[in-house]
Amino acid sequence: MSTSSSPKTPGSSTQPRYFPFSAIVGQEKMKRALLLNLVDPSLGGVLILGEKGTAKSTIVRALSQLLEGLSVVELPIATTEDKLVGSIDVEHALATGELRFAPGILARAHGQILYVDEVNLLEDYLVDILLDVAAMGVNHIEREGISHSHPARFTLVGTMNPEEGHLRPQLLDRFALSVEVRGERSVAARREVLQRRLDYERDPEAFCARYREEEEQLGERLRQARLRLHQLRYSEPLVELVARLGIELQVDGHRSDIMLLKAALATAALEGAEELSPEHVYTAAELVLPHRLRRLPFEERYFAAEDIRQLCERLFAESLNKE
Repeated sequence: MSTSSSPKTPGSSTQPRYFPFSAIVGQEKMKRALLLNLVDPSLGGVLILGEKGTAKSTIVRALSQLLEGLSVVELPIATTEDKLVGSIDVEHALATGELRFAPGILARAHGQILYVDEVNLLEDYLVDILLDVAAMGVNHIEREGISHSHPARFTLVGTMNPEEGHLRPQLLDRFALSVEVRGERSVAARREVLQRRLDYERDPEAFCARYREEEEQLGERLRQARLRLHQLRYSEPLVELVARLGIELQVDGHRSDIMLLKAALATAALEGAEELSPEHVYTAAELVLPHRLRRLPFEERYFAAEDIRQLCERLFAESLNKE
C-alpha cells in the first residue's frame, strides 16, 4: 500500500484526508502495537521494521483520526537541532529587541505522537537529544541569553527498513514495542489492498465516509480502554511470570519487565477484559521482547514469536505448580 502524501479534503486547502486506520488491510500486529500506545501513552512508543510499501507511514498517520486532540508530529530526517529543540525567535528579536523562545518540534510533540520515518538514518546528535528528552520528559534549552524548559512527553514511533542500517542500542531500548511487517502474501488480500487504494485516490471523501462508523467505534473502544486500564486486576503468578521472563532471557535492566506488564495490561484493556490473563502476557511479550533479545543459547537463529510464547507457557505452568 502506498505511503505517499494524502490527498486534501475537497474544499479544504489545509486539512489532509488521511487513509482511514480501519481501512488498512492486514498488518494486525502493527496495528495492535500502535493501538496499545494509545491506550497507555506511558509505554512510550513502537518501532516498526519492514520492507518498503507495507503501509507503515500510512498507518501511523491514520492514528491522528482516532482520538480527538491527537496529532502525529513528523520529525524529518534532515531536520536541524534548532528545529527540533527550539531556538530564538529572530523576527521578534529584530522587531522588539527582546529575546524570546520559539518552540521547536519537541514542543509540538508534547502529549502527541512523534513520528520518525527511516529512524535508523537519523543523525547521531539528534538521537542523543531524543534520548535525553525521552528519559527526562523535559526539553531544556540554553541559547544565547535564553534559558527555557518545557514538558516533552511523547509517543515515539519509528519506522525503518532493516536493510538500510541498524539502530543504536540506546535508541532501540527506548521503544517499548517492536514489530516486523511484510507485504501481504495472499492474492485476495493484495487484490483488496489495490482496490481500496484506487477507491481512496479517486474519491477520498466518499472512501473515508465508508469507514467513518468503524473509525468512531474504534475511537470509542480506545476511550473505554483508557478508562478501564487502571482498574484491571492481576494475580501474583502473572507478575512472577513477567519477572521470570526477564531473568530467563537475560534481558538487561528492568525496563522490559515494566514495559511487558504495561503492554499486557493495555492489551487486556483494549480487549475489554476486567482481569489480566496469561494470554494477554503472551501477546504482549511478542511485541516487547524480540528487539531486546539476541540469540537463543548455542544457536544461530533469533527468538521468534512462537519461541517466546512457548517459554511464557512453560514458566507460567511452573509458577502455578509451585503454589
